[in-house]
Amino acid sequence: MIIDPLIEARSELIQGTTSYPVVLTSRVRLARNLRDYSFPGWAKSAQRREVLALCQEAIESLDTMKSSTTVPISELSDLEKQVLVERHLISRELTQEEEGAGVIINGDQSVAVMVNEEDHLRIQVLRNGFSLNRVWKTINTLDSALESHLDFAFNSNLGYLTACPTNVGTGLRGSMMMHLPGLVMAGQMEKVIRAVNQLGIAVRGLFGEGSDASGSIFQISNQQTLGETEDDIIRRLSNVLKTVIEQETNARLRIRESDESKLFDKIGRAYGILRNAHMLSSSEAMNLLSLIRLAVDFSILPETVRSLVDRYFIEAQPGHIQFAARDVVESKQRDVQRAFIVREEFGKLPALNFDNVNLET
Repeated sequence: MIIDPLIEARSELIQGTTSYPVVLTSRVRLARNLRDYSFPGWAKSAQRREVLALCQEAIESLDTMKSSTTVPISELSDLEKQVLVERHLISRELTQEEEGAGVIINGDQSVAVMVNEEDHLRIQVLRNGFSLNRVWKTINTLDSALESHLDFAFNSNLGYLTACPTNVGTGLRGSMMMHLPGLVMAGQMEKVIRAVNQLGIAVRGLFGEGSDASGSIFQISNQQTLGETEDDIIRRLSNVLKTVIEQETNARLRIRESDESKLFDKIGRAYGILRNAHMLSSSEAMNLLSLIRLAVDFSILPETVRSLVDRYFIEAQPGHIQFAARDVVESKQRDVQRAFIVREEFGKLPALNFDNVNLET
């Protein structure tokens, strides 16, 4: 398959050895368009192909992207598209595009640039942990380098021009993928969502808008892009996310203090099922993996297990299960295959240690 080299390559998101409590990943995305070219939704096929060629040449010339892979969307199977969505390398919207659509991904898959999605360019940098400032510096340097090769559509009053008015201005969306089982178990997640919405912050599921929050994983991002500088957006978002982390930590402590036996029973059952199940749906696997990640945060399992869990948050998804099987398989067989893969891996885990429980922050 076309994406075999990407799957086999080392990726921080999949094979990373460092993982963090509460925050899985930090991402910054920039929307950019070329001056004098119609936005993708209005462009003719020839113009879309011209934009792809221009952008590909400019992107591949950058030092950051020297070892990049360019993937034309029209050449991908539906399964390959699904795998790239599950790896957060492309959006579901890009999978619907054909003519002149593509993605350019760097060697460690920390940078992905979608071409001719809603905008001519959707530039993304994705890193593990709470690293918004680091990610912003990386993408800012990349954006400046690209701007020396490409003429972006820019207005002195409005800023960068985009297909959707909500992206006009900086065109910047910062986000973190957060693991919030404490707030979910405490029934406080709706309250948090309402509070951050009032601050111009959006809360979505694992795969963005319209997806659910299986595994208690939420994607939290800014909504406002106009009227603030990029640094202001990153600073404001970081402050909100730090508050969410504090709320999650407090929720975990309260749950432990109020009903430790029930919490540990949930963790113990999740551990047993993952090591012994012969059928696992993707939703059930996500929720069980969430409890194992929580066990690591409480020091019930060693630190190294967290990165394993983060890897299976991705590899237990339907596309990855079918990609591993090299075939499109129906739901029941996927559940059997998923259980087999997880059982083999999690059967190697050490025993749960409830003696010296400690909450990492």
